[in-house]
Amino acid sequence: SLASPPATSILKRQKQLRRKSVRFDQVTVYYFARRQGFTSVPSQGGSSLGMAPRHSCVRSYTLGEFAHEQQVNHRQILREHLKEEKLHAKKMKLTKNGTVESEEAEGLTLEDVSDDDIDVENVEVDDYFFLQPLPTKRRRALLRASGVHRIDAEEKQELRAIRLSREECGCHCRLYCDPEACACSQAGIKCQ
Repeated sequence: SLASPPATSILKRQKQLRRKSVRFDQVTVYYFARRQGFTSVPSQGGSSLGMAPRHSCVRSYTLGEFAHEQQVNHRQILREHLKEEKLHAKKMKLTKNGTVESEEAEGLTLEDVSDDDIDVENVEVDDYFFLQPLPTKRRRALLRASGVHRIDAEEKQELRAIRLSREECGCHCRLYCDPEACACSQAGIKCQ
């Protein structure tokens, strides 16, 4: 007679499965050129940010190298943000919180803020939130710096229309739904 294989406990099988784990040892980063987006809706203005259809560069990092690279990038972003805050504070001081006009304040730029005035070392980089909305002027500057010479002005109007359409959602039904007057029902969705 054929000998049957010894029965193994379900618990032992689960322990064997738990020993196997996934380990990551490398991070591959694809870099894309910046383009005008046409796919996102910023909270204000036009010129949404997007990326080229194909990547321009690929880099591979170990996990340690990638963490270090991220920290360096975050410190640079933080330095720029702190410089902008310092510039704004200088302008507010010169204009007495915006109550008086000042030619000196109007002429100030980020170059007028010294790196010595910025204390990045005493700010915890990991606690800082980096994905913050960019103002329209900053998005346009990023696009121009990336080689986008002609920014499509029609996108601004399209984005405004989308933002307005999102302000009013659902239908105007109260207490009961009148399918003939209900915008939801006419669109083939459940009354909102």
